[in-house]
Amino acid sequence: MALTVRDLAEVDSLGLVVVAGARGADHEISWAHAIELSDPTPYLAGGELVMTTGINIGADAAAQSAYVARLAAAGTAALAIDTGTTIAYVPAAVRAAGDDFGLPVLEVPPSTPFIAIARVVIDALKADELRSVQAVVDAQEVLARATLRGGIPGVVGALADALSATVVVVDTDATVLAAAGHAQERLVAVLGEQAGTAARHGAQVTVDGDAYVTIQNLRAAQPVRGRLAVRTSGAMSNADRLLVAHAVSLISIAIEKPARLVDAEQLLRIAVTRELLAGSGAVDDAVLRYFGFEPDGDVVVASFTGAGPLLAAEHVLGRVLTSFLMAPTGDEIVIVVPAAGSRRRIRTLVEELERQTGHPVSGGMSLPGRLADVQTAVEQARIAAHSSAGRFSEFGALSPMGVLLDGRSAAELRVLAAPLDSLAGGDELIPTLAAFLGRNGQMEAAAAELAVHRHTMRNRMRRICQLLGDDLESADTRAQLWLALRAWQLLESRRPG
Repeated sequence: MALTVRDLAEVDSLGLVVVAGARGADHEISWAHAIELSDPTPYLAGGELVMTTGINIGADAAAQSAYVARLAAAGTAALAIDTGTTIAYVPAAVRAAGDDFGLPVLEVPPSTPFIAIARVVIDALKADELRSVQAVVDAQEVLARATLRGGIPGVVGALADALSATVVVVDTDATVLAAAGHAQERLVAVLGEQAGTAARHGAQVTVDGDAYVTIQNLRAAQPVRGRLAVRTSGAMSNADRLLVAHAVSLISIAIEKPARLVDAEQLLRIAVTRELLAGSGAVDDAVLRYFGFEPDGDVVVASFTGAGPLLAAEHVLGRVLTSFLMAPTGDEIVIVVPAAGSRRRIRTLVEELERQTGHPVSGGMSLPGRLADVQTAVEQARIAAHSSAGRFSEFGALSPMGVLLDGRSAAELRVLAAPLDSLAGGDELIPTLAAFLGRNGQMEAAAAELAVHRHTMRNRMRRICQLLGDDLESADTRAQLWLALRAWQLLESRRPG
């Protein structure tokens, strides 16, 4: 954190007092400079603490005000005036100008030499620089771990998080290999617009509206393998640029990874997933961590059907997810992801698969659960998929009746609705039974719901009992008929028109 004028004034050993321009007390100090010129601005870059004994600040109020105005226009952080060498106090005109221009004016006591002030500023700048370097080193370690766990998508996600930016990586055919951040589509468009320029220069920075876009070529050997683009809301700092350069190196190496190694990694991923699904307990913790999982962590399982060709689906998985396990089993693809943020990532995956295949992807997602209990999560995902009726569903959103009926075929529903076949001849009988059961067998309430007289209701119920051959007093009978009614209603809702 940079040293501010307020911070400097709070250093007890210096005894400095802000006597004017207090509204600028949060100005950051980039350097401390003792200078006695009447116009020091040609030698200032902005952000300095200007220290003076007051010998050349001006002989009258107008000159003193002009002196302060020049410093403020040059972006000076603050003015420190010694009161023990040339002058005994800060002149009133200097104070007034400091307030007018928002330039903090510090009164320096006779006991405080300028070298002591400069030492505090330099020590703070060194500490800030060390913190900045350490932050870069820490972020580089995060990127390196992301590379090991998630490959190129892992690096891209980690870089986007570190810079609060949008990051996109494309190959030489402009195919998006990985993306993270909220403005992905816009950044891909900018990459397309700047393709020729980036290819010629290797790296460039351009403005996109109120944002900055940095584009760099990716290469490990001589040929260019792709491009990385970073879209930030402001110009990047030196530390940010170092982090981008590190990401470029990691992604370039990953792009050069031999195809056989990629294939071997995918085969290992599938084998590990199948071992987990089988519940053999033979998966080593180090292997789980390699794929981005903590052995005692929570996971979510998703089951997909109709996700398109396996290789194409694998490509989408690798592009959207940073840490995942997957395996094809029959006509479905089962994936396992860490629970944190899983709902958003899986929903993004569904959208990408639907965009690739051109039709809705059906499937289901489990509740979060322990990795050790992944079989339970698999069952939940399959139940949700079975109940999805051609959509993607979440187990946590299903009702018990939905689990029982929603995924049933028309033939299965007809079997479940069969107890009502004897009532099909009378148009009013099935709705009457539904009102009766829905009102827990209360005749008056059911009659009111149907807007019929209570005697009409009793006559209808007498007829229903005769046709069903049951008095409906048994809870068992009522439960079976309620299930039959729901199956009948679901069949009716699927009927064309």
